[in-house]
Amino acid sequence: MKKKKRSKILVPLDGSDRALNTVRYVARFDPFRHMDIVLFHVFSSVPEGYWDLEKDPSSTSTVRQVKAWEVQQRKIIEQYMEQANKLLLKAGYSAESIATKIQNRKKGIARDIIREARNGYGAVVTRRRGMTGLRRIVLGSVATKLMAKLAFVPLILVGKRTPNNKILVAFDGSENAKGAVEFVGSLLGGLDYEVSLFHVFRSNEEGLPEHQHILSPKEYYKFARKEMAASLNAARTLLINAGFKANRVSTQMATKAISRAGEIADKAKLEKFGTIVMGRRGHSSVRDFFIGRVTNKVIHLARDRTVWVVR
Repeated sequence: MKKKKRSKILVPLDGSDRALNTVRYVARFDPFRHMDIVLFHVFSSVPEGYWDLEKDPSSTSTVRQVKAWEVQQRKIIEQYMEQANKLLLKAGYSAESIATKIQNRKKGIARDIIREARNGYGAVVTRRRGMTGLRRIVLGSVATKLMAKLAFVPLILVGKRTPNNKILVAFDGSENAKGAVEFVGSLLGGLDYEVSLFHVFRSNEEGLPEHQHILSPKEYYKFARKEMAASLNAARTLLINAGFKANRVSTQMATKAISRAGEIADKAKLEKFGTIVMGRRGHSSVRDFFIGRVTNKVIHLARDRTVWVVR
């Protein structure tokens, strides 16, 4: 019998302490123990233009210093990657399930990560910000580019808080949302996780006058509520069939909300959901937008939570 190929997870690392916390997340996340982990670093070596200095006899000393700097930086990142490897080994991962890959920068850090992600990975796990992150910036430049272009594989953005076994799935009935439910089922089915399938309506039943222009008509709301209840129940059944205990999967609908993203972020905080799962785009998606507005806002509002973005 042919041995089933193991799924693999790509973990881009930039050499920062913050990125090591991403490795700690992977180490604590039991479902990944049955997968292969690839620790990946894009090494920014000295630009080619520097080596033109070799043609200038007066620049011999400068060239020597530049080469020494590059060798030293390579040594530092190799030690860093070994440290990341040891974190996984200490957590119980087998040496055979961990691979370390250091690649010279080709097209750009984000583009090189995306190119690597096309090699059959089940998900990419990264931090919102890396080495150059600033406190007031929620997403670093690399994370932003991954959000924009990494549409073919789930992207897991690790938050500051240690995730628990409570998963909040933001569900709007779209194909992306259904894909998110299927991903949760394939990854967590049979394990002891609690999942809440959560839909947010913007209803006009008791909305404030200044909000009436963004709220759904009362007649549409009644019809949509019935339709959504059926979609939520179908999603719940999918998770139960995937191995979740029936009493650990719930469906909920919030009404009279002004902000869908705010409602989702608030629920995660108040009910202590460690992870929020969303589709990249919902029913209101527009081709020119790389990610849905609600998903984008949740990533920024729930910055301390881990957010899974599923295609």
